[in-house]
Amino acid sequence: MKQKQIKSNDVMLQTFARILILIILTFSIYLLLAGHNNPGGGFIGGLMTASALLIMYLAFDMKMIKKAIPFNFITMIGVGLLLAVGTGIATMLLGYPFLTQFFDYFHLPILGEVELTTALPFDLGVYLVVVGSALTIILTIAEDDK
Repeated sequence: MKQKQIKSNDVMLQTFARILILIILTFSIYLLLAGHNNPGGGFIGGLMTASALLIMYLAFDMKMIKKAIPFNFITMIGVGLLLAVGTGIATMLLGYPFLTQFFDYFHLPILGEVELTTALPFDLGVYLVVVGSALTIILTIAEDDK
């Protein structure tokens, strides 16, 4: 006699995951943007983003997520490293010590007066490295069938 496979019903998990992922991603972007003046920055923002994406991988099918988010996380690590190190090298080319921070206030049309700083591209590079490396390590372990 043929046994019938029971399809799991994860509607509650997937609904709760969507809400939780939105909250975590919003908070991670806040941590990334506020990190050069307040606690936070690229490292903790990257860890929060990686945790949100891991919740997505747990709640939904792995194949569906890879189709929806077609990022190569190893490339993301390389781009992040280039951005972080490039920020430091750019200041050296201008005759300042490595990773010297510059900032100024600018008036933007919709946002008003905004402080722009060179710490943000560095934090963005760290953010990309952390997200890429965390997800590469965890997904590699998760996909290991041996």
